[in-house]
Amino acid sequence: MATNPIQRAGQQMAHRSPQQQDDEYDDSPFTFRPATRERVKARMSIQGVAGSGKTWTALNVAHGLNGGERFAVIDTERESASLYLGVNGIQFDSCSMHRYDPRDLVKALAQAAKAGYGTVVVDSLSHFWNGTDGTLDQVEKAKAKYGGNSFAGWKDGTPMQNAMIDALLSYPGHVIATMRSHTEWVLQENDRGRKEPVAVGMRAEQRKGVEYEFSVVAEMDVNNRLRFLKSRCPAFHQQVLEKPDGIRDIAKPLLDWLNDGAEGVDPAGYIDDAKSEKATAESLLALFREVEARGLLATPLLHPDTGKPTNLGDYIRERGTALKKPQPPQ
Repeated sequence: MATNPIQRAGQQMAHRSPQQQDDEYDDSPFTFRPATRERVKARMSIQGVAGSGKTWTALNVAHGLNGGERFAVIDTERESASLYLGVNGIQFDSCSMHRYDPRDLVKALAQAAKAGYGTVVVDSLSHFWNGTDGTLDQVEKAKAKYGGNSFAGWKDGTPMQNAMIDALLSYPGHVIATMRSHTEWVLQENDRGRKEPVAVGMRAEQRKGVEYEFSVVAEMDVNNRLRFLKSRCPAFHQQVLEKPDGIRDIAKPLLDWLNDGAEGVDPAGYIDDAKSEKATAESLLALFREVEARGLLATPLLHPDTGKPTNLGDYIRERGTALKKPQPPQ
């Protein structure tokens, strides 16, 4: 790394009282630094009603983003994505899930990160909200601890939901999530001038406001028309695509935008620094600060010692705290 973590940590520690040092990981300084445009990974969601083509489109986009290499699919749709395996050369590995505890998605993402998948498709994210053991189920189960108060049950449900979203956004590769849309039937005039009922997708079946977490958000209708609802990528602003080719129409311009910047930071380097036998309490604190500034604390990983899912920030904190404790005599 270009800077010396031990030197930086020493300077920080010198200006802390003993009480501040006890809370050093939570006592984060607010530091402004020159803004830079770095290469980033895709964070895309595609929502739509049944039959709108969101799974097929997500797989095509992933195929394009991953350069034709195998990617990972976290499948909650009874392996429906596998029906497209091999079509147009698309190859992927699938993890089929039948219960949808948000913590299980964090585990799956940690496993995918360890395996080195450059792109992950979550098909669909809606199940982790309102499916079996999803966030809403977790709130319902938790309310018993609070005298049947459902509102109080969110004390347990909200942290699970937030940790899941943080893991998605911090995954060290591209992420595409599909979401089901609440369906409403409306009468629309067809080509013959007659009124007919048409299924129209409303907001996504996930926690309200989840779309703000993604850099590109699109919806699809029953005619396989894709409309961009939100995009930080200028090429997609207010665009509508008829039966889009996920590789040509979406992945290519998205990659051009994602790669327009300086080389980004690979979280794998931070993970190696955190695991290093040469790490000290001071260097780990400095590493935590740097990872925090990069917004990578929630990067999912499997604990090097236990194999259990954790995140980069918690692992650094755990190691740094342990190294500060007096060591037993040899």
